[in-house]
Amino acid sequence: MDLDLVEISPNADPPVCRILDYQKYLYQLKRKQKEIKAKAVKVVVKEIRFGPNTDDHDYEFKLRHAEKFLQEGSKVKAYVFFKGRSILFKEQGEILLLRFANDLEDYARVDQLPVLEGKRMILMLAPKPKKQ
Repeated sequence: MDLDLVEISPNADPPVCRILDYQKYLYQLKRKQKEIKAKAVKVVVKEIRFGPNTDDHDYEFKLRHAEKFLQEGSKVKAYVFFKGRSILFKEQGEILLLRFANDLEDYARVDQLPVLEGKRMILMLAPKPKKQ
């Protein structure tokens, strides 16, 4: 009959086997995996870079971009990059990122508070779930 004995659930007690066409079984497994992968939510992270002395106009411009990214459903990674001696302005960078998070509180929730990693101070924001 061109059928095979296939072990379906080896962890069960006793193990479960079926008589079926093995090639067809493999094809169906592959198709299920592909379907699951297609339905998986892909997380997109958009980055916004600031300097420790970013001016108000630049800040507002980047704030509007972050708003747009969050409304699209992307996460936003905002960071202040310290070059050379600008590392002395750590507090200024932290204040800038906290202000950024505060201005976006209608659109996002804070995933990670500002943390200094090397020459970067990073803040992660995730979009708020949409109300239905």
